[in-house]
Amino acid sequence: VEGPIGVGKTTLARRLADALGYPLMLEPVAENPFLDRFYTEGASQALPTQLFFLLHRARQLADMPSGGLLEQNLVADFLMEKDELFAKLTLDAQEFSLYQQIHSSLKLTPPTPDLVIYLQAPTDVLLGRIQQRGLESELQIEADYLISLSESYTEFFHYYDDAPVLIVNASEIDFAHNDLHFDHLLEQILNMEGSRQFFNPNPTLL
Repeated sequence: VEGPIGVGKTTLARRLADALGYPLMLEPVAENPFLDRFYTEGASQALPTQLFFLLHRARQLADMPSGGLLEQNLVADFLMEKDELFAKLTLDAQEFSLYQQIHSSLKLTPPTPDLVIYLQAPTDVLLGRIQQRGLESELQIEADYLISLSESYTEFFHYYDDAPVLIVNASEIDFAHNDLHFDHLLEQILNMEGSRQFFNPNPTLL
């Protein structure tokens, strides 16, 4: 499950893992000691923030049991490729070059997803959801950053063809509290065909 901050990735990933009985792999947001400082101080904390995420993902991949979890289905609230997307957005040229060197040296080979669910929502919706969940560090996130992030995701998925993609308009549906909304999306996921589909539900008809 992918998409910009506040769109509902982790909420949906948790519900999918529970409904399908699959293991859950989450992005280590709470564990990143640099993330709060990045949201409050900005570019000066971008490099350590990105490197923490990168190295943590490397450990997650290394900890996958060989011949076990890799052969099972699992749900994750991130794509490995998102690291470079955020790095391009937040690092300067020299920092990005260093990031690329470290990324290359790790020789990461994440499994290809069976399906990517890409959640989209307008900036005002993202800001509203960030305010609603009330994490102090995230309250410093500005609209301009979310706009740039959403544009980066749009460009990334325009060219992404490693796996089938279900693009979901998540602006008016509530996966967390509305079972009917969630069930409608789950049905769409289970019946996914082809390499790319769009799901634009009308909540008044659900």
